[in-house]
Amino acid sequence: MDEVDRQLLALLQQDATTPYAALGQAVGLSAGATHDRVRKLRERGVIRRTTVDVDPVALGRGVLAFVMVDSSRWVGDSGDRFAAIPEIQEAHVIAGSASVLVKVRTATTEQLQDVLRRLYAIDGVSGTQATVVLETFFERPVEP
Repeated sequence: MDEVDRQLLALLQQDATTPYAALGQAVGLSAGATHDRVRKLRERGVIRRTTVDVDPVALGRGVLAFVMVDSSRWVGDSGDRFAAIPEIQEAHVIAGSASVLVKVRTATTEQLQDVLRRLYAIDGVSGTQATVVLETFFERPVEP
């Protein structure tokens, strides 16, 4: 991956709908050469997917929490059980005092409490510690 690929990734992260001609002009390539580079980035798995950044508050999901999940045994093979809880946006096996870190978005704290109950239903989960976000200063994509 060279500097042109990095520039293309940065531009696509700002607006994935930018036409290849405009991307190419910004990095000094033709539209065809730009299309080829973006295709190769997809094939190599650098670009995993193209998505839309939706405001969770506008969708009624204004409660954001990060939950540390404790376990009494290894739960690293339970990813499908975590994924089955639709309010969980991310789940990460971690090192440290907890076993798993999950990012949860709900409409209310009562719904967050329900998510915590469902986490306890996963075999091996022995505890949770939820941290509710009061304000988000910023979220940023990975820099290419």
